[in-house]
Amino acid sequence: MVSSNISGMTGSVSSSSYPVPGYGGYYAQPPIRPVLQLPLPSMHGRKRALLCGVSYRGKSYKIKGSINDVKCMRYFLVEKFGFPNDSILMLTEDETNPLKIPTKENIRLALRWLVQGCQPGDSLVFHFSGHGSKQLDNDMDEVDGFDETLCPLDYETRGMIVDDEINATIVRPLPQGATLHAIIDACYSQTVLDLPFVCRMNREGYYTWEDQTRSPYKGTSGGLAFCISACDDNQTSVDTTFQFCRHWQEMLQLVP
Repeated sequence: MVSSNISGMTGSVSSSSYPVPGYGGYYAQPPIRPVLQLPLPSMHGRKRALLCGVSYRGKSYKIKGSINDVKCMRYFLVEKFGFPNDSILMLTEDETNPLKIPTKENIRLALRWLVQGCQPGDSLVFHFSGHGSKQLDNDMDEVDGFDETLCPLDYETRGMIVDDEINATIVRPLPQGATLHAIIDACYSQTVLDLPFVCRMNREGYYTWEDQTRSPYKGTSGGLAFCISACDDNQTSVDTTFQFCRHWQEMLQLVP
């Protein structure tokens, strides 16, 4: 895995420029739903970010730092990368707008908002801080036999968001010249975007890229997708967002 001063993060990447297996199909987009009626970012820089922090208040499995993680990430994007404040959508339990509570349906809608109208030159960011899990893989496209998942606020009643859906929603639509960076602060999260290539780094800083491609191919439509995950698919994680913001220059050196 990666060096200890970056708290066990791993990386993965997808681009249509990488080899594509001999398979003609791909995962279809989820059913069409209304997108969030929120102001889109300005054309200047075309930067857009979705930040989700789920603390699960009142539950035995509550998390203390998720909402603070989202606030730190917003500050980081604005101050270090020049994202306009009005191009950042935050979903937390502190929000008063019911569309901005991190329920399963709201996160789904927000993921669609993130890629809506995406064009060459756009820079997109998806950050999730909360619980992650996994479930049995039914379509036989996972090496370990499990799909990785994100747990929204209401996952006990509405279910989890599965990596297949995340890939179909924000990875497959990326056009040539657009870039997506995902920072996933959750357990079992290494391949939660189902990207074809995974980077593994040891404690000495040496890293290798592993080909994870399976049929059907789950790459982009020409753009670049990178995922910096808190841990491997069989590991748990703690306090990764803070470590990313602290060591972001080192982490982004993994990007080819």
